[in-house]
Amino acid sequence: MLPSLLFENEHLLVVNKPAGWNTHAPSPFAGEGIYDWLKHREPRWAKLAIIHRLDKETSGVIVFGKTPLANHSLTEQFASRTVQKKYLLLTDRAVDRKEFLVKSRIVRSGERYVSSAQGDLAETRFTIPATADLRKLIPDSDFGFRISDFRVEPPQVGSYTLIEASPLTGRTHQIRVHAAASGFPILGDTLYGGTAFQRVCLHAAELQVRHPASGEELVFKAPVDFSFDTRLALRQAVIEPEFTNAYRLIHGASDGWPGWYVDRLGDFLLSQAEEPLNDDRRKQLAQLLETFSLRGAYHKILSRHVRKANLAQASPQLTLGEPAPPTFLIQENDVRLELSFNEGYSVGLFLDQRDNRRRFLTGHVAANLSLFQPEVANRKSQISVLNTFAYTCGFSVCAARAGARTTSLDLSKKYLEWGKRNFALNKLNPADHDFIYGDVFDWLKRLSKKGRKFDVVVLDPPTFSRSKEHGAFRAEKDFGKLVSLALPLTKTGGVLFTSTNDAGWSAEHFVATVEASVRAGKRSIAQRYYAPQPPDFPVNRSEPAYLKTLWLRVD
Repeated sequence: MLPSLLFENEHLLVVNKPAGWNTHAPSPFAGEGIYDWLKHREPRWAKLAIIHRLDKETSGVIVFGKTPLANHSLTEQFASRTVQKKYLLLTDRAVDRKEFLVKSRIVRSGERYVSSAQGDLAETRFTIPATADLRKLIPDSDFGFRISDFRVEPPQVGSYTLIEASPLTGRTHQIRVHAAASGFPILGDTLYGGTAFQRVCLHAAELQVRHPASGEELVFKAPVDFSFDTRLALRQAVIEPEFTNAYRLIHGASDGWPGWYVDRLGDFLLSQAEEPLNDDRRKQLAQLLETFSLRGAYHKILSRHVRKANLAQASPQLTLGEPAPPTFLIQENDVRLELSFNEGYSVGLFLDQRDNRRRFLTGHVAANLSLFQPEVANRKSQISVLNTFAYTCGFSVCAARAGARTTSLDLSKKYLEWGKRNFALNKLNPADHDFIYGDVFDWLKRLSKKGRKFDVVVLDPPTFSRSKEHGAFRAEKDFGKLVSLALPLTKTGGVLFTSTNDAGWSAEHFVATVEASVRAGKRSIAQRYYAPQPPDFPVNRSEPAYLKTLWLRVD
């Protein structure tokens, strides 16, 4: 059960959206909004519908419809203004009235909305609660850390005013516009004149609707702590701590630390940047160690010349705390995987592929795409997966856990042996699966000559690699050829998984290259799903998306 899930029944799904996450994707190749991410996560959410929206900067209760009846009923309730909504906001400006109504017409003006003689009518009722004790807004945490450890100063109780806002209409930015126009812009809402803060302190605290079928009044509530670190709040919303202890905590500029990336890997932290740690970053690492009660933190210098470095130079270096053992375990989606800080530039797992590995575990790719066709899924012992550039075989382990027979192909014997250990860690017998050492291009041709066919073929190559047989491989230049060689190995109705982390290659070009290669191979595309990087790798203008994945069912 997702930590952000507040309520679910046959008709409704209600979640507590964290601040900093869009309700839906702003463009086809951007990071997914919470709606998109939920819609494609579970088969029972495949028909999820957006009924109302919250601004990216606003946190709190949001309800989605799961059935046509719910969609119709909720849409009617919002349109007729029978839905009761209560927001909480924080301001550092003086408010001289206890309760008042603001009514104006709102129009868009650039990135902002403003009151005007023209536009849509908007009404908001503001109330200062009789006991505005900020401590009552602090929720308990079950995420494995203490809330108090990640306060961001300010605020201090007594210096700020807590206000309830009840929008009687549903206009974009309505509460923000009316608060600013009334002389108390929301803390953090610099777009409307608010004092800079880590977030816009606006939260959808309560939503009351009628049950679509029974007509029963339903009230959904979500607590808020405006001083809680928004980076961790986002991770808290999407990570199931009982199943996963490996995820990204700081993703560069998206999380306010340009050029710096920090991952939690079980009991350890891995910091990455193009330069050594400065005092501010070292202090932040120390705070994370203490907060999560972890054992140690390592730092890795990101360098384009890593291939010229020896093993020790390329490996992450201990920075704080105790050293990690030569190998240690992490848990991801209830799968156990072995990592190491002593094996050079890579530690054994790429966290940005976590959601894709989960798709192999569940057999569910997206709302319109199952990993295996029904006639195949009903005979799991015969499901076959070819995982090229297998590295430590993370995709293979997850597919095997789901009942597939896997073939893992990689140029490194060391990584294939590592992969076999990952199989064993999950009580899977490596002898029941195939591990092929060699050049991927060469082996794709050899397997094709042997007439081999697979239900799923995985193409997730490094951006650049080199082998004696094929020479240099560059993703943007050679991916199309790779797809062409994989198509003869993909069964009719099979799934082709293609992915790249080449940041310089646009998503549009990547998708066009893959699909053009499929058509050139005289195969048609029956279903497709484009998957961006997961939510703990948030995307914004300062930190564009880099991971691109296209799932295709080909006929």
